[in-house]
Amino acid sequence: MYQYAASLTRLIEQFARLPGVGPKTAQRLAFHVLNMPEEQAAEFAQALLDVKRQIKTCPECCNLTDVVPCRICGDETRDRSVICVVEDAQDVLAIEKTREFRGLYHVLQGAISPMDGREPEDLRIKELLQRVSDNEVKEIIVATNPTIEGETTALYLAKLLKPIGIQVTRIARGLPVGGDLENADTATLTRAISGRREM
Repeated sequence: MYQYAASLTRLIEQFARLPGVGPKTAQRLAFHVLNMPEEQAAEFAQALLDVKRQIKTCPECCNLTDVVPCRICGDETRDRSVICVVEDAQDVLAIEKTREFRGLYHVLQGAISPMDGREPEDLRIKELLQRVSDNEVKEIIVATNPTIEGETTALYLAKLLKPIGIQVTRIARGLPVGGDLENADTATLTRAISGRREM
């Protein structure tokens, strides 16, 4: 049976490791890279290395950043009394696109999912509690995804934060159940942020 050269096979295998990339897509991507001019392929490879070397977690909000603190935490014009809690860094970008929210963020880096082995202690909840105790935070907006895991995480956070005396709100419905924030359109996210409710 015919096999590609070892380096091409290795590249196809690496692309196939990416989420949502099947064997045919991996093969197509590998051949695309193979057909790139060498300079463009080198830029592509350098971009991969740079992102691994330069991107880190913001010590304040746990978002991905290349500066410390991140640009949002470092922005003095933002409302520091409100923190929007999201699951992933992509969710921050989705909400920022609405231009509706001017507070700070906290990225949990996942959601509670016992089936997947993710317990509360695996998330950045401890850091959130530290921020709440250190600062003048008056409201926590829970903007986890409208999935079973997201709802479980939202309820867990509400139980932790309400006894401290923090107002806990949940973004309004309007996002499809089972969907992700990063895939929602701007108008839907704008309605969800402005129509949030207390938990």
